[in-house]
Amino acid sequence: MDVKRDILWRVYLSYILVVIACLAIFGKAIFIQQVQGPHWRSMSDSLHQKLDEIEAERGTIYSEDGQMLSTSIPQFDIYIDFRVDALHEKSGKLFRENIDSLSDCLANLFKDQSAGEYKALLQEGYNNEDGYFMLKKKISFREYESLRHFPLFKMGRYKSGMIANEKTIRLNPYQMLAFRTIGLARDSNKVGLEMTYDSLLKGRNGKQFVRKIAGGVNVPVDDTYEIEPETGKDIVSTIDVFIQDVAENALMKMMIKNEAQTGCVIVLETKTGKVKAIANLGKRTDGSYWEDFNYAISPTEPGSTFKLATMMSLLEDKKVRLTDLVNLEGGTWHINGQTVYDAEQHGLYEATVKQAFEKSSNVGMAKLAWNNYGSNPSQFLKHLSKMRIDTITGIDLSGERIPTMFKPGSKLWGPTTLPWMAFGYNVAITPLRTATLYNAVANNGRMMRPYLVSAVKDEGVLLKQFQPNVIDEKVCSDETLRQLRECLEGVCIEGTAAKLFKGTAYKVAGKTGTALVANGNRGYADQIYQSAFAGYFPADNPQYTCVVVIKNKSRALMHHGADVAGPVFKEIADRLYSTYIRQSNNITVQVKKTDSSSFSYSGMKKELALITSTLKMPFADSTNRTDEWTNMSGKNATVVLSQKMVDKNAMPELKGMALKDVVYLCENMGLKVNVKGRGKVAGQSIVAGQPVARGQLVSIELN
Repeated sequence: MDVKRDILWRVYLSYILVVIACLAIFGKAIFIQQVQGPHWRSMSDSLHQKLDEIEAERGTIYSEDGQMLSTSIPQFDIYIDFRVDALHEKSGKLFRENIDSLSDCLANLFKDQSAGEYKALLQEGYNNEDGYFMLKKKISFREYESLRHFPLFKMGRYKSGMIANEKTIRLNPYQMLAFRTIGLARDSNKVGLEMTYDSLLKGRNGKQFVRKIAGGVNVPVDDTYEIEPETGKDIVSTIDVFIQDVAENALMKMMIKNEAQTGCVIVLETKTGKVKAIANLGKRTDGSYWEDFNYAISPTEPGSTFKLATMMSLLEDKKVRLTDLVNLEGGTWHINGQTVYDAEQHGLYEATVKQAFEKSSNVGMAKLAWNNYGSNPSQFLKHLSKMRIDTITGIDLSGERIPTMFKPGSKLWGPTTLPWMAFGYNVAITPLRTATLYNAVANNGRMMRPYLVSAVKDEGVLLKQFQPNVIDEKVCSDETLRQLRECLEGVCIEGTAAKLFKGTAYKVAGKTGTALVANGNRGYADQIYQSAFAGYFPADNPQYTCVVVIKNKSRALMHHGADVAGPVFKEIADRLYSTYIRQSNNITVQVKKTDSSSFSYSGMKKELALITSTLKMPFADSTNRTDEWTNMSGKNATVVLSQKMVDKNAMPELKGMALKDVVYLCENMGLKVNVKGRGKVAGQSIVAGQPVARGQLVSIELN
């Protein structure tokens, strides 16, 4: 019995000790959870929280006429924190009372799931007490604004648990239009104006505490910032959307027609050097064309358009007169073991210097350069340096490459370098440099630095204005200038471009160019020709200078400058003459009358109200909030502001709206926008009130 009692005593003791240990563990768990819980949770949060950099909203790039070329729009990732206390109080009464109506609203807004599916999704997240439940990614600002007023979410973050993670995306409303010049705004690969003016556009980033959740996503701890982000400055470019569109379309048509490899067009405003258009197209592997590279600032052998530089040197040194004779040898000339060929067979022998230029004779230019500078080539190169041929233009665009020009004494200088240089070989310059030289001739000898940005603004307030910059007041004498203009006009009257410009309503001055270009290691064996045309118009009062350069496919049947680049130049010149130049010449002075016209515009109320107050225009207001779409209409200086109804499922009335507002409104509705023209909206392809769906295309016509 004693043995049995001893064993039982030990068993009971062990059992009691185990029970005491379990009670101690259970008690400690309750103590940690209930008493020390806030301390440990805050420590956990501190380990997962960090002060993160919040990217500032990037500034907008505008065209000179106020159209958006590149802008930023906000996007939001929406999460729900189902751990917030308010959702679990009174057995989850708040959540249960709102889940049905919230599910209906989500289904109506996004139209990707039914209300029942949304309810099941939300219920699952609630049951799991998911701290960062992903509801929706990449929603627009307009969708986010609607979301904030939904059942439950309208109660705020600390009751609903809704968390919005904001970010911005870069949008090019005109897509390919001047795409390479405007540039990309990717983190590691900015190009164009986005790169050149990055320090102004990017603004100053802010600081905000964020918490890392599953998948490595950072979400804000609260809605406040430690350091408020500062929006970037806006820049106003010199690009004219209409001119850019005309240039790009004209270039595209010829590229497709001739199956060309690459091409570029540059249009300068003659008197200022402003770049009004700069189009660059390259052929992709699928046969389509895209603005893939800025060919306008990449050096290439210019061909016969370079003969203007040769003529300027000869005339400035008074080596020749336009009436002097030169033997063109029928288009073939042998020198130092090599043969110079004229691109087009003309059969001429004795010709004047002017005729040699007009017929674009390589033989004529080579002979004149060799006979007059062969013994002293440095004199010729000195003239080229004065014309800035051996330097970059200095345009405010990153990526401009340095020209190539051989000099006597270098290992690349040979006995045929000078004569070949006279007609555009053994030298490589950018099309923009060619445009700058021709623009100087058009501008009475004054060479302007081409530039792309005319102003910097901050929320509409002008911070800095860029003025035209004169590089050289006089690139040559007035007499040389007169003779050069005579030669350039002669090309379009009696020379290689005579047929192209026959019957044109305005005078053109220019030069054709056809150059055989190398194809990498294969050299010239593939017979790839580069067609060019450089000139200005109207010749008697130049307004625009234009250069077209197109690199054709191998062994293209049509490759002469007058046949490929010339028609592109002419189409651009015709459109600009009829749209801008001829109309400006027909302006008549009218007697000022009292404005009795009616008007109608649309936009955000706060912006329209700012306009009316700035202009001191009294108005009647029937609207409520400052953040709603508003119509502004009136007659005889009486202005009325009324609410503009916008239905997410129906096409809104866009007439009278500015492009920026149209893009903002339509993109947030999920519509794709195709824009033609400039100014305010005059027409839309989808009638107002008609049902629309996300991804649908709407064409907008501006007035």
